[in-house]
Amino acid sequence: MKLGVSSYSLYQAMQSGSMTLLEVIDWVAGIGGEHIEIVPLGFDFGETPELIEQIRERTAQAGIAISNYAIGANFIVDSEEAYAAEIARVKREVDHAHALGVKLMRHDVASRPDTSIVRFQEDLPRIADACREIADYAAQYGITTSLENHGYYVQASDRVQAVIHAVDRPNYKTTLDVGNFVCVDENPVVAVKKNIGYASIVHVKDFYVRPEGRNPGAGWFRSAGGQYLRGAIAGQGDLDLWEILRIVKASGYDDYLSIEYEGMEDCRQGARIAFDNVRRIWDEV
Repeated sequence: MKLGVSSYSLYQAMQSGSMTLLEVIDWVAGIGGEHIEIVPLGFDFGETPELIEQIRERTAQAGIAISNYAIGANFIVDSEEAYAAEIARVKREVDHAHALGVKLMRHDVASRPDTSIVRFQEDLPRIADACREIADYAAQYGITTSLENHGYYVQASDRVQAVIHAVDRPNYKTTLDVGNFVCVDENPVVAVKKNIGYASIVHVKDFYVRPEGRNPGAGWFRSAGGQYLRGAIAGQGDLDLWEILRIVKASGYDDYLSIEYEGMEDCRQGARIAFDNVRRIWDEV
């Protein structure tokens, strides 16, 4: 197992100007991280291509790998021109992933206000066609592309599997976020057990969960079914992270685990405690 941190976990510090992305790389190495996952929030490689080589140099100096490149995308758009343009944009991001030297890349696939299963089934062929074209493009670089279980629309474990099987490419998998299933009110223990066999990389996060009728105040958001959720330090929230990580470990998965911290505490403190907790829990299970 290779434990590291998503740059998204430190976005709070980068957004405030107290850390740069290159300083985040040093920080991850400093807490014992073996890899960093790059999420382009607050920067754009299309506008600052020189940053790619700076990241490569800094990670080499720090002695850590770049595990995954994770971007947003939405193939449910209003016209054929917009659909083709989004596919082309994601292909350019595949080029950036290749320039970074990574072999894993996550791109989102779809978002809609109507998240019903009927609508999903209607959209599935179009989603799959786009993802297949991008996976085929990424194959020339030896890159595995993936979708993550987030965004409400394609978040439940069965919907993730439906997309993977519809795409039907060996280099198309899932970025398995062990916590995000609660956003669609799915038991994460069961969902992780169902989808770990499809994982190209695993995100580890935690949530506090409160019932629909008990509003805890500011800082919380709602699940699809109305539960209140708030990001927690991994190992301190309400998810059974011990059982979840036991399932991941027992599956034989032995690749990248990436800490995603999105709680209300200082991001450096939250990410560091989460990192230490996950390392300890992994050893315990």
